[in-house]
Amino acid sequence: MMVVALNRLPVTDCLTLCHRVVDGLCGREPPRKGDYSATWSLEEWLQLLHSLTALFRLAVGNNSSDEEVLAGLADVGRSHAEAVLSVLRARREEIRDALLDRTNSISSATLQDFDWQLKLALSSDKISSLHTPLLSLSLDVRENRALRSVTMEMNREELNTLISSLEAANKVVLQLK
Repeated sequence: MMVVALNRLPVTDCLTLCHRVVDGLCGREPPRKGDYSATWSLEEWLQLLHSLTALFRLAVGNNSSDEEVLAGLADVGRSHAEAVLSVLRARREEIRDALLDRTNSISSATLQDFDWQLKLALSSDKISSLHTPLLSLSLDVRENRALRSVTMEMNREELNTLISSLEAANKVVLQLK
């Protein structure tokens, strides 16, 4: 699991991140990659989100004890593990309700629309020497009749990683058909 990457954050930021992950799990606004771009690459970020979401789902779905959760967080520092556990304790019922809603829901998420823009990032003191193209991608996703916008800003490396991930996902979907 990629949760060991939580050690890169101060404990208070770890708490905030975990609460935002639970928000996303419960259908509200999830954490944004841009808030943590200095801490993790896009690939690390996606792996961390996946690991945290899976941890919360499994812990609630299996009705795991505190000791079992802490054992799963053995690679994470003690204070970070306690932070994750405190979020799980505080929001266990909310997560359970969200998981039940998803289980009972027949509809799945579908992409409704997308828009993209290419921007050039400029630094105030190095305008002439810094030319970093960024892609701003906005997705409109319909999930359980609710439409929500997801916006991502990526550099070339992150875009290539996203494209590779989407191609791999497409191959899996085609194999399932």
